[in-house]
Amino acid sequence: MQDWLKTEPIVLTGGRGSILYSADGRRFLDANSSIWTNLHGHRNAVIDAAIRRQLKQVAHTSSLGFASGPASELAADLIDLARGPKTQPRLTKVFFSDDGSTAIEAALKLASEYSRRAGISRKPRFLSLTGAYHGDTVGAVSVGHIDLFHRIWKPLLFPTDSVMAPACYRCPFNRAKPERADARTYRKCSWECVSKVEAKFAKATRAGRPYTALVVEPSLQGAAGMIPQPEGWLSKVAEITRGHKALLIADEVMTGFGRTGTGSVSGPHFHTFAAQHEGVVPDLVAVAKGLTGGYLPMAATFATQPIFDSFLGEYSDFKTFFHGHSYSGNQLGAAAALANLSLLRNPIGVDHRRSLQKAFAHQLNSLWTQPYIGDIRLCGLVAGIELVRDWRTRTPFDLTDRVGIRVCEAMARRGVLTRPIGNVLVLMPPYCTTSSQVHQMVAAVVGAITEVLGKL
Repeated sequence: MQDWLKTEPIVLTGGRGSILYSADGRRFLDANSSIWTNLHGHRNAVIDAAIRRQLKQVAHTSSLGFASGPASELAADLIDLARGPKTQPRLTKVFFSDDGSTAIEAALKLASEYSRRAGISRKPRFLSLTGAYHGDTVGAVSVGHIDLFHRIWKPLLFPTDSVMAPACYRCPFNRAKPERADARTYRKCSWECVSKVEAKFAKATRAGRPYTALVVEPSLQGAAGMIPQPEGWLSKVAEITRGHKALLIADEVMTGFGRTGTGSVSGPHFHTFAAQHEGVVPDLVAVAKGLTGGYLPMAATFATQPIFDSFLGEYSDFKTFFHGHSYSGNQLGAAAALANLSLLRNPIGVDHRRSLQKAFAHQLNSLWTQPYIGDIRLCGLVAGIELVRDWRTRTPFDLTDRVGIRVCEAMARRGVLTRPIGNVLVLMPPYCTTSSQVHQMVAAVVGAITEVLGKL
């Protein structure tokens, strides 16, 4: 905050597509989609028109005891996009809220009460990954495990357990020496990260204190440093979780709506959610950020039918889900989200995302020549570029060196805006980004690293 007060911030006043404009007349590429929210670019004509049409009807009405057309249509659309294999539990219900933290908060409460009523666990116990970040409300912070963010709030939190995250680049069980490639592609291990999860569940079950749920970001952990999971990890862990009668809660706040790639499906089909890449259908899913295409704050929590049914009863039973939000199911947000989903389904848009994904991977591959880049972690249209002192030893920079911040400041001077996670540079372009704009983003990374670290 002290550093912030010493500087003059870039005041953003406009945008179109992947470009943002500042009050002093400069233009910038939005290289992190306005903190991971914007999907189709700024001032998208389809979403703009949908919001204007809804404004002619009504902006917001309460969802507490009432319903609205846009929210009902959106819920049906979301459930359709979340369909999975017939052999797995089907997500059938949607609970709307305001942002990613509230979506996770609702999921934790639903899991806790369902587990108690189903006789799975008398007292809720949650397991999440080291480096987990699931939001800033008290429940969401309780299942988070990044000391820098969460330690100060410990007196406010309920206790949860953590288990090893599958972070191949810095995994203590990875016997492979550093190479100029994504660490997942050359790792040498025996899936110890999966064994640790099994051991944690087994210990809790033997002690008679089983876990209520495992909370996980599918495909990659965002705030942990854009750390992707090796292929197969999620499906293995999902099987372990269900084997111990626990629920699987997927935090798709950042990973949802195509961020992690279109997948192996072809034609107009694509994976909307990260868990779909491995055929996993969680019991609860939290979404936000890209739900409205980055236009308005809105979130949702998906649940299976058994979870929903556990809250049914006579009025005198008081079994209802005692949790609600004033702006739940907001019509303007729902209208924007419906337009966003129509754009995601558009075959032309699907084809463009596939092309953009290839161009993104190709441009990032050129960065391996940079000596201060230790790992380039690519997952669909999300990239985490870790800066290190020595790539041969993976020696990190000290956080107090502010290397990530300084490089991002240098990128801004080159017309590219993003925000680091410690010493990890994040590139997450909007889906409307062109190949030449991707080239500009990567060129800004090279120029900024040379400016900040070239003399070391």
